[in-house]
Amino acid sequence: MMAPPAGAPERSLPEPAELADSYLEVAQGASRLLGKQLKRTARKGLWLPSEEIAWARAFMDLSAHALASPYRLAQAQMAMMRDQFLLLQQSTLRAMGMPSRAVATPEQGDRRFDDHAWDDNFLFDYIKQSYLIAAHHLHQTVARVHGLDAGTQEQVNAFTRQYVDALSPTNFALTNPEVLRKTVSSKGRNLLKGLKHLLRDLESGDAPLPGQAADGGALRLGRDLATTPGKVVFENELLQLIQFAPAGSHQCRKPLLIVPPWLHKYYVLDLRDDDSLVKWLVDRGFTTFIISWVNPDQRLARKSFEDYLVDGVLAAIDAVEQATAESRLDLVGYGLGGTLLMATLAVMAARRDRRAASASFLATLLDFSEPGEVGALASADPLTREGSKASRASTARASTNAGTCTMLHANDLIWSFVVNRYLLGKTPFPADLLYWIADSTRLPAALHRYCLENFYRDNRLPQPGGITLAGVDVDLARVKIPCYFLATIEDHISPWRSSYLGSRLPRGPVRFVLGGSGHVAGVVNPPSHEQHGFWSNEELPQHPDGFLAGAVRHPGSWWTDWEQWLLAQPDGNTLVVARHPGDGALAVIEDAPGRYVA
Repeated sequence: MMAPPAGAPERSLPEPAELADSYLEVAQGASRLLGKQLKRTARKGLWLPSEEIAWARAFMDLSAHALASPYRLAQAQMAMMRDQFLLLQQSTLRAMGMPSRAVATPEQGDRRFDDHAWDDNFLFDYIKQSYLIAAHHLHQTVARVHGLDAGTQEQVNAFTRQYVDALSPTNFALTNPEVLRKTVSSKGRNLLKGLKHLLRDLESGDAPLPGQAADGGALRLGRDLATTPGKVVFENELLQLIQFAPAGSHQCRKPLLIVPPWLHKYYVLDLRDDDSLVKWLVDRGFTTFIISWVNPDQRLARKSFEDYLVDGVLAAIDAVEQATAESRLDLVGYGLGGTLLMATLAVMAARRDRRAASASFLATLLDFSEPGEVGALASADPLTREGSKASRASTARASTNAGTCTMLHANDLIWSFVVNRYLLGKTPFPADLLYWIADSTRLPAALHRYCLENFYRDNRLPQPGGITLAGVDVDLARVKIPCYFLATIEDHISPWRSSYLGSRLPRGPVRFVLGGSGHVAGVVNPPSHEQHGFWSNEELPQHPDGFLAGAVRHPGSWWTDWEQWLLAQPDGNTLVVARHPGDGALAVIEDAPGRYVA
């Protein structure tokens, strides 16, 4: 055997004893995992995976329409072959040291190909471009098939993106330059360690999500996350109401109540101190309350959207009034929490309840005519089909809720996690946002089904009288208080154009702001970060593209714009002596973040 060059690093394999121990650990873990899986399967019996059947049905429909126009299909194939031949030509020129150009480049913000080898190394550059060409033409082919109904088109677009993301060369050891370098330098230990991680994570559940497997215990609520001081001052079976302690001697007279979505824990708005919207509001002098929804169990399986309106938002408004002795308050809704808030405001308007002084909606859909990829995933949800296994279940699985959010950001939240943990053998630092994503809640099947059917499927909320809640035919045109809408330009969960359509439904003064980034990072965007920026337009044209065409871009965070809007409302600048939790009619129950968030 040829000796290595002088000075070359040693490339010997791990010691045999070390390898034997590793393989023994892997074998034992695989055996335990197989036994558990067999027991689970025996308990459940055989059943048809209805979600997968829905996906298969959509792609069968796609295939039928595509084959009905073979000329178009041939055109698509020829276009892809043309680009692949052009890539081969340009790569050959590069290999010969001649000037060449890239045929395909990653989209802006695509971090999968940040490693320098994707550009510097001839082979990896070819692999990267070949994948990007194939992905582009596959998307184009699927999107241009004629004859599909809108729902099926959304499904095949969404599932095709998931498929293409999964096949990225960055996700495989032999075609990821960073993994190859790590394998050589660590003598293969990274792959052994990654295999141990995989077996350990699979043993902990059917489908581990980022944050659950990554040593989640390293972060603790109340110590590392959800640390803004406060007290629980009210609770019922659906919620705890947290009142945050003041940061100064005076506060704004009007209290501010935040309604988060029920799919995740509230503390996405109270992450680390530097990223906490709650702390920022408290520091700016707002008397701040937030709802912490319960993680429901089987007892609450029949709780409906109406229950969350009456015993949720309306009950919280009553409690804030008791705690502060104020009859007017500002309301904020995030995501589906904003959808619930707008329905509540319509009920309040019909009852002539005037306690809402203003309302702000963050990344919220009211018009679900174009719900984006969440709509496609929702249409395949078995809860929407009578008699399905899931529709008979008492609660929807927590993993389903977190999985939907994660699937929409697969490259950032799934595949980067897979590469780091299972190929590079790393134990990722438990980032606050990943921890929150994994910390999802269950939800009552009745509530989940109501939202899927009445919002995502039938889009009843914008229709006057389309739904009836608490004995009131809901009409959003009755809502005439000032409203602030924040959408984000890269949001896959609440597409900004759909959010814009919803902003035209209430009849009061409306300010619409378009933030940078996505559903979470665009909302949780502190001014101190000085990133993303936002667009504003004093006019509200009928079409969202008209808004953007006439919008002015501002640097920094939308938070400061929102603060100015809040303070400009009637009595927005009126101050009172700071209110501490327990000072009013409601006694302190326990320290924040409370039991419901645990």
